[in-house]
Amino acid sequence: MEKTDEIERRTHTVEMRVKDSTVGNKTPTMEGYAANFNSLSEDLGGFREVLANGCFAEALKTSDCRALFNHNADKILGRNTAGTLRLFEDEHGLKFEIDPDMEISYVKDLSRSMSRGDVTNCSFGFSVAEGGDVWRKEPDGTWLRTIVKVERLFDVSPVTYPAYVSTSCAVRSMLQKQNELETSKDEETYHFETHRRRLELELML
Repeated sequence: MEKTDEIERRTHTVEMRVKDSTVGNKTPTMEGYAANFNSLSEDLGGFREVLANGCFAEALKTSDCRALFNHNADKILGRNTAGTLRLFEDEHGLKFEIDPDMEISYVKDLSRSMSRGDVTNCSFGFSVAEGGDVWRKEPDGTWLRTIVKVERLFDVSPVTYPAYVSTSCAVRSMLQKQNELETSKDEETYHFETHRRRLELELML
């Protein structure tokens, strides 16, 4: 059973298109980028985020990923284990190709909407591997999270609205990092004060 509380979601405005086949009567292909590398996100609630090149490499080897419309499991477009969804990384990001079943009404409708430019956003659901993100505090006080290793890729979804962003796992990770830094500072302060007092005692003798 999937631990849904560990799934994070990000949405981007990306290039998507329906590519007509030039081979016989083969159906067209939906293609685009689910994620872009080295692109700084908007403020995600106290932090911003970057996806490092190659961060999906391991997940692509093991994940059973679906392509859905609007994250709706009842509107499946393709699946990598069925060969109807292909996912791969290139220098730009995580690219997908879907072989849509144009006999399904919602698939045909989505294909038309993508061709018209009505649907231009794509979202993906994922979980980060343990130790798979690096946190850094910027000079302006904001936090930057760099994702270097995704553990699982759950779905890629063309979406009508880009507003759905789930960052609860990332926020927990950020708070943990903040606590680690605060603990480290407290320990440094303790050791400094202990050393100072020792010197004061030595001077008094």
